[in-house]
Amino acid sequence: MLSIAILAACVVSGAVLFLPFLRNRPVWRAMVTPLASIIGSGFLVLGPILAEGYGAWAPVVMALLCLGAWAFGSAIRENIKRIGDDNDDRSGYEMVASAMLALAYVISVAYYLNLFGAFAVQVSPWQSQFAARIVTTAMFLLVLFLGYGRGFTMLERAEYLTVTIKLAIITGLIVGLAWFFYDAGSAGELFVPELHTGGWPAITLAFGLLVTVQGFETSRYLGNSYDAKTRISSMRLAQIVSTLIYVVYVVLLVFAHHVPEGELSETAIIDMMKDVSPILPGLLILAALAAQFSAAVADTGGSGGLLVELSKRRLTAKQGYAVLCLIGIALTWTADVFEIISYASRAFALYYAAQAGIAARHASGARRFAWIALAALGLAIAIFGQSIEG
Repeated sequence: MLSIAILAACVVSGAVLFLPFLRNRPVWRAMVTPLASIIGSGFLVLGPILAEGYGAWAPVVMALLCLGAWAFGSAIRENIKRIGDDNDDRSGYEMVASAMLALAYVISVAYYLNLFGAFAVQVSPWQSQFAARIVTTAMFLLVLFLGYGRGFTMLERAEYLTVTIKLAIITGLIVGLAWFFYDAGSAGELFVPELHTGGWPAITLAFGLLVTVQGFETSRYLGNSYDAKTRISSMRLAQIVSTLIYVVYVVLLVFAHHVPEGELSETAIIDMMKDVSPILPGLLILAALAAQFSAAVADTGGSGGLLVELSKRRLTAKQGYAVLCLIGIALTWTADVFEIISYASRAFALYYAAQAGIAARHASGARRFAWIALAALGLAIAIFGQSIEG
């Protein structure tokens, strides 16, 4: 019955998302890009990390992560409002911010494709870090090949389909978790997990998880397709929807599911969901693969354009793709997924700090003080953010 309910939830939610009245609404279409970036496979990795590190406090930490993301999003929305529909700010401050974002994109593509490799080997007989790195390297080479052809254009057209599949599967996951949570509560099997990380290490670990709720900043760069008002609304809506999904997911997970003993794996959620329904692991792997590859392609395209702009056209987009892929392959073979998550969080924190600094420069009074404090928080995250030990 539960498997049927999960499949029904996936089918119904997917059908609703494809209804023309929703699909053709400008705000919804504009929301798809940031929502796709926010809820990637980081969504799947985050649950076990929070449960293992923070125990019963995991929902609070999740809410604080989303609150921090909302604050940084507010700074970016302020800058969108100031710039207006031209979406053009060539100031030195904005160029610094663009440089930070280009760096963040380079690392985030490595993060996406390393998660792709980790989840891909789960359906193969070769479940090892070496095999995952081989898959990741192959995907980088595929992305590079597509970047030299017309593959990005083709894949971008499939973005809505990919996002719909992912959100439909997440709906099924929430239904499965809610059913399991209710059954565990009825049987008196809910528990309060212990706190394993406290004090300053708990704070620096949270800093290192910022990348798992990033992606809202993509609304800043949709000026060629949507006006400022639509981009601001789409970012707000994407962050509200993703916050609801994240918090509900973490609450349902941490009080009813024990994290597997031993070293924490980036695919721990797969083992945890085997107890819920036999169909969930396969669905989650499908969602992870679709989400990570599409996100990697999108960020590769974005970073290519930024590198062209920052180099004043000394680099072509194709050369930018090559640089990104070479750095990504180097990261793949020298760092694990959790370290790359931390690096990406730091890079995005620098970008958010720069955006908050730009907002402060154009504000006054209490608002200026608030943006300066937010910029300081971004710098602190970049300096002190730590990775979880696998």
